Amino acid sequence: MTVVPLCYRRVMAIRKKRSISIPPELDAQIAAAAQDAGLSYSAWIAQTARKEFIIQAGLEAVSKYEAEHGPFSPGEIAEADEWAARITQPPATRRTA
Repeated sequence: MTVVPLCYRRVMAIRKKRSISIPPELDAQIAAAAQDAGLSYSAWIAQTARKEFIIQAGLEAVSKYEAEHGPFSPGEIAEADEWAARITQPPATRRTA
C-alpha cells in the first residue's frame, strides 16, 4: 500500500495509488471527459465514483421509502421527471441588445 501526501498545510491530503486495467476505448473516453472537465484523469475517476455512490444511495432510499409507503404514483413520477429535467438543463443564455 502506497500513500502519497499531497499537501503539508493544516490538513494533509492523502491519496492511495492503485493500478487498474481499462479497455483502450474506455481509457480514451475517460481521458477526453477529464480534459473537457478540466480535471486530471484521477480526479475525474474519483468524481465519477462519488457520483455513482450518491446515485446508489438515492436508489436505496427510494426503495426503502416505497417499501414503507408504497410505490410512487404515475403523477408523482411525472412530476419528479419534470423537476429533474428543469434542474439538469443548462442555464438559458441571455441576449443583450
